Amino acid sequence: MDLRLLISCGLGCAALAAFAGWRGARPPNPMKGPRLIPWRPIMVAAAAAAVIILVQIRQSMGLG
Repeated sequence: MDLRLLISCGLGCAALAAFAGWRGARPPNPMKGPRLIPWRPIMVAAAAAAVIILVQIRQSMGLG
């Protein structure tokens, strides 16, 4: 993959992880009903993808 594409995908995954972490940490509101989106598993998956992409970036730059 191209380095620019890897960096943009990594930044996108990191932003998604940060957003999902923020949404998952908010207190529940029983008046609005149950949460229909599982934010914490999304956060963990996006953070894991960002770490994997970080490793790919290092390999494509020849650092590891």
